[in-house]
Amino acid sequence: MENAALLKAIIETAIDGIITIDERGKIETINPAACALFQYTPAEVIGKNVNVLMPSPYKENHDGYIARYQRTHDPHIIGIGREVKGLKKDGTVFPFRLAVSEVQLLSRKVYAGFIHDVSREKDAEEKLREYAAKLEELVEERTRSLKETVQALQLAKEEVSISLEKEKELGQLKSRFVSMASHEFRTPLSAIQLSAVLIEKYSVQHDSANIVKHIAKIKAAVTNLTSILNDFLSLEKLEAGKVEPVYAEFDVVKFGEEITEEMQLVAKQKQMIVYQHTGTGSTAKLDQALLKNCIINLIGNAIKYSGENSFIEFNTEVSDKQLVITIKDNGIGIPENDQKHLFEAFFRAHNTGNIPGTGLGLNILTRYTNLMNGNIKFQSKVNKGTSFTITFPQ
Repeated sequence: MENAALLKAIIETAIDGIITIDERGKIETINPAACALFQYTPAEVIGKNVNVLMPSPYKENHDGYIARYQRTHDPHIIGIGREVKGLKKDGTVFPFRLAVSEVQLLSRKVYAGFIHDVSREKDAEEKLREYAAKLEELVEERTRSLKETVQALQLAKEEVSISLEKEKELGQLKSRFVSMASHEFRTPLSAIQLSAVLIEKYSVQHDSANIVKHIAKIKAAVTNLTSILNDFLSLEKLEAGKVEPVYAEFDVVKFGEEITEEMQLVAKQKQMIVYQHTGTGSTAKLDQALLKNCIINLIGNAIKYSGENSFIEFNTEVSDKQLVITIKDNGIGIPENDQKHLFEAFFRAHNTGNIPGTGLGLNILTRYTNLMNGNIKFQSKVNKGTSFTITFPQ
């Protein structure tokens, strides 16, 4: 009795459905799990053919399945161990996995069916298939998009290659033109410069104010043209990567005095360039030609943008660690809004007016300074003047 009670308790509390049928297929018992699954009460199904719980075509063929199983004992005939369909009271069809045990009693046989609902697994599989399909569609779309992007990039690459080739040709033409113009223009400009100097010399005895006036104009024009050509030639060499510093030791004081004397000749009337050297030493090791270009550029700007009867300070300082060069003027200054663009090629401050210039000088100065591992700083206020400081490590 205790074993029977235990067996009944197990059947009653099982999470899977358990149904027993006789040899004719009529339901004898059904546990609560099976009732909940099929939505029937025991009274509604006990005594009825088990095919009431089956959808077509299983319903019509079930009795034939049982008969054939009884003859052959082939478990596949009645779906044992595989997935089959069930029919709920409300007409809903659901999948379940069926296991059947044949139980021999004293006078007859019964069959116990164990029903495991796989609806959730099927729903999960369906969602997984839908997700896989969407993912595959997305992959195809992305692949198609990627192919289009690759084609567009290839086309763009070809267009850029063509543009670069054309730009290269134009660059070569520009380079040849700049080199030709710079060298070919130098000869006549040098002759004009020399002639102007000689005219000035020979005219002293005649004391002709007009001659001196026009000579000054000739000299100024020649200086301006020469400066423009020098700027373009320097830029062309920098762009072509042809500028490499050549380091050599030199006397900074003598170097500074020579530049001061040279620039004083092109200064405005009563402009004075005041040179001063300080520090613990007087020699440095840099590229003199590049450094001279930098200093002449800054002093030339100070001359251009300062008035007559003004002072231009030119200072050098040598220590064990660095060479510091400072050029300071009291000229028109640089507007604050323009200062961030000051070292860009072809940029000129808005307050320069008709003062000639290419806008290349400070760009070239910066690049020469960088080539020699130096740095440049400046301070400026409109109508107060400008101070440039370039520093090179020793």
